[in-house]
Amino acid sequence: MNTKSKNNLWMSLGFAYLLLLLGGPAKAQSKSEFGIKGGLNLSNFYVEKIDDKDARLGFNAGLYSRAYITEFFAIQPELNYSTRGTEIISDGFFNQRTKFNLNYLDIPVLAVFKLGKTVELQAGVYGGYLLNANIKSEGDLGNWFDDLDRDNFQTLDYGLTGGLGFNLGGVQLGARYNLGLQQVAKSSGARNVLGDSKNSLAQLYIAFPLSSK
Repeated sequence: MNTKSKNNLWMSLGFAYLLLLLGGPAKAQSKSEFGIKGGLNLSNFYVEKIDDKDARLGFNAGLYSRAYITEFFAIQPELNYSTRGTEIISDGFFNQRTKFNLNYLDIPVLAVFKLGKTVELQAGVYGGYLLNANIKSEGDLGNWFDDLDRDNFQTLDYGLTGGLGFNLGGVQLGARYNLGLQQVAKSSGARNVLGDSKNSLAQLYIAFPLSSK
């Protein structure tokens, strides 16, 4: 399958998923919820051990739909824009801050276990589609920005995700961690720089339900 066909396939799957996200659960379940969410990302690359030394601060924003199977268990698919990458700070003879940015469209699917009226446990998997990549650098050596060829990186990212949610009145505050299982680099040039690096991502978010049934 060529690159154009893959892009068309992902666009079709994304559109179909969005229709499911917006309308499917409400028809299939006696109790469902739809809303918006967003928050902060703290991302990095890892090979064997997770190290937040060069973590990059970013953001996430998107939609979610929740279908209750029982009073205490639900399935929650989401469609999110999410930034990932790493940040390198040089503070020796020259001071320079360089950000390596990867931006994804993520589709997590979570099982939600309610532990009471306030606290819930979330666990599941995610798939991510790479939208673009770039490098931004600022400091004593000058400021510059450069778009990177997306073909140097794996188009698909996937992994495990889980966290906790706290329901406070009409909003939910939550913390989540995504562990990538796919290597980021695809081309030999990218692998020379990134090696076998995978994505590591911690998230804080706030969610607002827009409708429920």
